Amino acid sequence: MTETLTDIKNIVIKTDLKHIAIIMDGNRRWAKERNLPSMLGHKKGVEALKTILKSCAKFGVKYLTVYAFSTENWKRTPDEVDFLMKLLADTIKNEINELDENGVVVNFIGDLTKLGKELRTILDSAAERTKNNNGVNLQIAFNYGGRDELLHAVKNIVNSGVKADNITEETISGNLYTKNIPSPDLLIRTGGEKRISNFLLWQCAYSEIYVTDNFWPDFGENELAKAIEDFEKRQRRYGK
Repeated sequence: MTETLTDIKNIVIKTDLKHIAIIMDGNRRWAKERNLPSMLGHKKGVEALKTILKSCAKFGVKYLTVYAFSTENWKRTPDEVDFLMKLLADTIKNEINELDENGVVVNFIGDLTKLGKELRTILDSAAERTKNNNGVNLQIAFNYGGRDELLHAVKNIVNSGVKADNITEETISGNLYTKNIPSPDLLIRTGGEKRISNFLLWQCAYSEIYVTDNFWPDFGENELAKAIEDFEKRQRRYGK
């Protein structure tokens, strides 16, 4: 393949790549390699997300879903958890004007009831403010776990009174946090680990998977272009 970055938008349109999901792994290892506090790695990760969001708009990708904080991440030290909560709040407050001006639709998926009231207010306000935009749809998975999401969906279905014989795949999909967006075409994981870590278990059933050894803070537009080029070479069979 000889396409360059300037051709990537055409590739995306040709392959009908609508949705990219990313496991943003490696912030702490990036910092450790540089003898820096892990918190600086997380801050650098925010900068990487801003770059990738802009690149998705440039390349014609309509949906971007990123794994920011898992249901298992509560096991980290209290200081790191508190820092990540504050980092999310500060990032949304500092970036919401630019996100809105660029037409980004911001949503948060996961069990947000476990978050503090002030943080939930900030997230709800960002989602409400941007809901009518028509740019890239950014889903930030926070306090998210794929198994937890499926459990949440099953409880909703049971509570709504749907009979077992009437439950279909569409019933389940319609009760997920991502019910209003298409499943990911491409799942990217940075940091070299080859697992999906409880992320979008239902939605990624037929997603193409791309793993890079680059830590998330080093994942930029060129790396995204490589992932899309690799996706363009795949033949998606959906079990056929």
